[in-house]
Amino acid sequence: MKKSVFYHAGCPVCISAEHDIIALVGEQNVEVVHIGTERSRIAEAEKAGVKSVPAMVTPTGNVLHINYGASMADVKG
Repeated sequence: MKKSVFYHAGCPVCISAEHDIIALVGEQNVEVVHIGTERSRIAEAEKAGVKSVPAMVTPTGNVLHINYGASMADVKG
């Protein structure tokens, strides 16, 4: 099974959501991407439809925006 991808920027809202997502779906079912440190993956997240972080892209391509930590414009600086 393809993993979901959870994108975040390292803020407290994002870290809290990361812990909850891992508890809900299991660490083996989600790839966690910290786009604050993996800036090369920002374009990938945007192409998938991520508008703000934290967000999770499901294996079917649905984007689940979780809470509101920062817009992608804020992340890009």
